[in-house]
Amino acid sequence: MISSARILLTDCTNPHKNLAMEEAMLKSLPADQAILFLWQNRHTVVIGSGQNAWRECDAARMREEGAVLARRCTGGGAVYHDLGNLNFSFIVPRADYDVDRQLTVVMNAVRSHGLNAVKSGRNDLLVDGRKFSGNAFRVLIDSALHHGTLLISSDMSMVPRYLTPDEEKLRAKGVKSVSSRVMNLSEMGQVTVDSMSEAMVSAFQAEYGPARIGMADVSEFPRYESLIPRYQSWEWNWGASPQGNMVLRQRFSWGAVEIHAEVTGGAVKNAQVYTDSMDETLALRLNGLLTGCPWRAEALKDRLAAAGEEEIACWLSALI
Repeated sequence: MISSARILLTDCTNPHKNLAMEEAMLKSLPADQAILFLWQNRHTVVIGSGQNAWRECDAARMREEGAVLARRCTGGGAVYHDLGNLNFSFIVPRADYDVDRQLTVVMNAVRSHGLNAVKSGRNDLLVDGRKFSGNAFRVLIDSALHHGTLLISSDMSMVPRYLTPDEEKLRAKGVKSVSSRVMNLSEMGQVTVDSMSEAMVSAFQAEYGPARIGMADVSEFPRYESLIPRYQSWEWNWGASPQGNMVLRQRFSWGAVEIHAEVTGGAVKNAQVYTDSMDETLALRLNGLLTGCPWRAEALKDRLAAAGEEEIACWLSALI
């Protein structure tokens, strides 16, 4: 039974730290407390726990433009976050976990702006048939997490820039994001991140009772510091991707190369190279160099360049 409620805010816009904070709250929640955590990420693609990062993202473009990849601990699809997006997290005792109740808070906050928000299935919220919020969930033995996004004034042009990988380049396992008609709430009314944050605070207190409001304090959640390294790691964000079969093709002045690489756990398990180069040993050399190499730009470039394959090294590292 919930006997106290809290609303925690943060000015941190680092996705890895915010996701670590959220999980720390989830794993240290008092049995009688409900938390609403409001947070934002800057220039980030967030993917679900079961997704293949290379299938979802244009990794090379993200690297060039400074966009960050973050894998969350819940399922669902890939989303783009910037400061025009407000994230919310309901962290409640498992016995009090109620998706409909939690979504009612969000819908009431939106409706307070004169917009008719409705549920669509289990995961999405819509206004006039267009999606402005996606939701995901995680349930532990004693506590539960329900978090989601609120698109308010996000830069929608970033979505096709980062979430449109070349399907010819990758045939992979993993949960594929589902396209849907999305919109910013600011298109429909006078909505800002600040006004929606205030509305979420009011709607949460109307549903759960008076709540203490304050900034999230890292010293209160001792698991936080130990969780940050995982959320920041390449192994979690990229290497945790399910198996994928990468197919890459390029024509050079001396001939064409086609690489089929089976990537498992972020490394090349098997590689098969085809080429019409006059160098009859090239395919065999590349097979040996690629097999066992981590599927990351720096590792591939270093290994190939050290073996004298500078041109192929530069091509591959620019794609990944």
